[in-house]
Amino acid sequence: MKIQAFRNYSLLAHNSFGLDVKAATFIEYDSLEDLKTVLADGCVAPCLHIGAGSNLLFVKDYEGTILHSCIKGIDVTGEEDQFISVRVGAGVVWDDFVAYCVEQGWYGVENLSLIPGEVGSSAVQNIGAYGVEVKDLISSVETVDRLGQEHVFQVNECEYGYRSSIFKRPEMRQTFITYVNFKLSKEEHYVLDYGSLQKELEQYSEINLKLLRKHIVDIRKNKLPDPAVLGNAGSFFVNPVVSSEHFKVLLGVYPQIPFYRIDSDSVKIPAGWLIEQCGWKGKSLGNAGVYDKQALVLVNRGGATGAEIVALSDAIRTSVFNKFGIAIHPEVNFVG
Repeated sequence: MKIQAFRNYSLLAHNSFGLDVKAATFIEYDSLEDLKTVLADGCVAPCLHIGAGSNLLFVKDYEGTILHSCIKGIDVTGEEDQFISVRVGAGVVWDDFVAYCVEQGWYGVENLSLIPGEVGSSAVQNIGAYGVEVKDLISSVETVDRLGQEHVFQVNECEYGYRSSIFKRPEMRQTFITYVNFKLSKEEHYVLDYGSLQKELEQYSEINLKLLRKHIVDIRKNKLPDPAVLGNAGSFFVNPVVSSEHFKVLLGVYPQIPFYRIDSDSVKIPAGWLIEQCGWKGKSLGNAGVYDKQALVLVNRGGATGAEIVALSDAIRTSVFNKFGIAIHPEVNFVG
């Protein structure tokens, strides 16, 4: 493929909300060398690097340059008795990588099945599901900056937190991920202690990687709408973390409130539950709505603009704060 550049390019196929916005310039590349060439030739500012666009909300047309990696490859770089090390191109579809690991019998990423996006974006967002976060599987992240200089961030330098990393900082927007290195287990083990996952799997006499992946894929398909049918970015809001004191007050008023205790001082509460209690599930503002099966998901009901989705998000956040005294924040990145 090498380098492909387009002007006044529609981003309809590059954002899962299905917003028909355009980029002044759109460039795809399939190697580190080609990315360096693009950067050396100069990009029209501003410059944004995207993955599959599954965690982006374009509020309007993008007036600068959008870069998209098509760097592929899943290569074994080391092997021990218990572990396997693999180097994965930033442009590899995340769920394709998960499927490959399951086929190879490598343990670790199976709980993250069917999360949309690409491998590079997974390292930016610190994706997580069912008790697993990708930070626990990453060993290092390879990058190149706007000047073409390469740098490898060891996992302890990535400053990973809940849906956050050093790569989300404003000063890191001109640092682009090229490869992500993972350390996976060759020994059989599963993470099943999150929510109702273990209970749901009790019906099986034994568990294996393929069965667990299939189960999680089925759960996600039943829980989340297909972006090809109903535009969305999956979970729109980050689950808020509150103090134990605040949670104790809430529990007194809402004894049925679901929660996940992080430590003695903090408790995570599902944002979807908070939103549903405010009456938003299935409701709409203009062409933007809240999914009727999962209140954590905002959807494009057809012809929505980015501004409509932002307005819905703002209205929901206000409702939750007024009712519970909890500020919820978008997991989705607004662009524009």
